[in-house]
Amino acid sequence: MQKNVPSSAPIDGLAVFLVLACCASWGMNQVAIKVANTGIPPVLQAGLRSVVSGLLLLGWARARGIPLFNRDGSLWAGIAAGVAFGLEFLLLYQGLEWTTASRGVLFLYSMPFFVAIGAHLLIPGEKLTVIKAVGLVGAFCGLAIALGEGLTGKAGEGDIVGDIFCIIAGFAWAATTILIRTTTLRFISAEKVLFYQLAVSAPLMIVASLIAGEGAATFSDPRVVLAFAYTAVVVAFISYVAWFWLLARYSPSAMSVFTFLTPIFGAFAGVLVLGEAMTWRLLVALALVALGIYLVNRPSGPRVA
Repeated sequence: MQKNVPSSAPIDGLAVFLVLACCASWGMNQVAIKVANTGIPPVLQAGLRSVVSGLLLLGWARARGIPLFNRDGSLWAGIAAGVAFGLEFLLLYQGLEWTTASRGVLFLYSMPFFVAIGAHLLIPGEKLTVIKAVGLVGAFCGLAIALGEGLTGKAGEGDIVGDIFCIIAGFAWAATTILIRTTTLRFISAEKVLFYQLAVSAPLMIVASLIAGEGAATFSDPRVVLAFAYTAVVVAFISYVAWFWLLARYSPSAMSVFTFLTPIFGAFAGVLVLGEAMTWRLLVALALVALGIYLVNRPSGPRVA
């Protein structure tokens, strides 16, 4: 097995442009999901997205000569990652039926904080630092403010059940990340790791959709088609491949610092595209979560005792 070791080249203009494009595309993803949900049932949409993205990734890997089906001892870990990935998107897509895109992206990006806690407990050498601990506290305060707004009924379209689904989706995303970093998956190519997630989650979510009796998708509305294509092609294929390319050439920690922009992009996309309300509480929560993501991904400082 060959371990993919990222380099630490200095960040240049191309890297900044690509990472900003990735963060903007991920932030816009929640808006596209909500639009596509108007014609495609949420769980079915998540399953179909994995099918389309998986086929595109399969073609990309073959063109690049990247093996996806070789025996390397990663099968069971890959299946587990695929199940967690499927759970994440099942919860996210369904949660966005009940809450706004602005709130959904905020709660989904609780993921870095669950990862920081999990890494502190499970990964040697990745203990929480003082700065990261401050980021965690600030971010969870932001999440509490946003949840409190939902509980008081002042969140407009937002619904507390949808908010909770998106938080659990963030936890499932974190579980997938920890699993990848603590099993044989860390020794294989990023493309194969992603393929496991797409290939396993696709049938699981399609079956779940059938069991739930969601019904069939309708593609008569061009907005639904474009929104679905955006989530499947731009986000789940192009942006992920670009992200892997960045991580292979630049410092992962330097790249990850930029992810604090994703919930900001997502929240304002919800306001501008869907006309969602932006309350002062949500702005404060967004600022605290974005700051928390930035601090959690900064280079390490003194460790927490």
